Amino acid sequence: MPFLGQDWRSPGWSWIKTEDGWKRRESWAQDPEREGEHDVGPSIILNSEDEEIFDNEEHGCASKKRKKDHVRHDTDTQCFYREKWIYVHKESTKERHGYCTLGEAFTRLDFSSAVQDVRRFSYVVRLLQLIAKSQLTSLSGVAQKNYFNILDKIVQKVLSDQQNPRLIKDLLQDLSSTLCILTRGVGKFMLVGNINAWVCRLETVLAWQQQLQSLEMTQVNHGLTLSDLPLHMLNNILYRFSDGWDIITLGQVTPTLYTLSEDRQLWKKLCQYHFAEKQFCRHLVLSESGHVDWKLMYFVLRKHYPAREQYGDTLHFCRHCSILFWKDSGHPCTAADPDSCFMPVSPQHFIDLFKF
Repeated sequence: MPFLGQDWRSPGWSWIKTEDGWKRRESWAQDPEREGEHDVGPSIILNSEDEEIFDNEEHGCASKKRKKDHVRHDTDTQCFYREKWIYVHKESTKERHGYCTLGEAFTRLDFSSAVQDVRRFSYVVRLLQLIAKSQLTSLSGVAQKNYFNILDKIVQKVLSDQQNPRLIKDLLQDLSSTLCILTRGVGKFMLVGNINAWVCRLETVLAWQQQLQSLEMTQVNHGLTLSDLPLHMLNNILYRFSDGWDIITLGQVTPTLYTLSEDRQLWKKLCQYHFAEKQFCRHLVLSESGHVDWKLMYFVLRKHYPAREQYGDTLHFCRHCSILFWKDSGHPCTAADPDSCFMPVSPQHFIDLFKF
């Protein structure tokens, strides 16, 4: 029975015992493309003397195999799995090192496709930002490759559709700061891989930052614009925002939006959404008229406390099966009531699951 495991050589060579010792045997049926042509036929025994003698047909099969291996090991080629979930071990085991890592999670959960989904975009960007701040030195070679491949797709997406540039700018700023520290002095001994490769990655990140800085928004005229909407609809749009910087940016479009973005009630709702009342009392900010300056207090509280995170779609963890998955993809749950076992996973919680 062939050995099936992580070893890329499995199931390995076939050997037969002869009077001169063990000799390697190659069968025509091992080639999937020639399996139909030579289902029945003798196998060829190769020893050390005639091992390099091939006829034209064998040489063609070898060249095809080399082409397949070249495509398989291409840096731009990624493995895709039908099951978009990963089992997270509850304790440290030998299997956890091989099957439960950040690099394996990037591949299994198909983050490359997740960045194309507008609901998951901010979630993936926030996750990469946290990794850039604290977990960059713990990434393996495969995880590094997947990390920068996903980052490249995010940058190209923002440059093409011109959406969410501020998120990726913050991510690249944190990443470049971390790389500058790690590639200089003692930090270079903490990196996995050649220091020259990390310097090239730093240059790539700096080039991405320059491209985003020179990004110009193109105005598309399709008739009705945001300014044509009535005031109550514009006000409802502003109340849907969960980030204060988005409100300020929208307020710079027109004078009408600026007036709506300065509403005290709007900033009060935003503060109540992200922070608790005890935090208000500790950092109370009053205006010259004696009223609470909710807009200024929002940014003051952001410096002292983490804001409430909100995402269109997040990863979920099944407490019964210990499986991490996207909710719309699902997983083979064995619980009687699967919905009661599901819990959303924040980006920080995702990183904590793979700390061992």
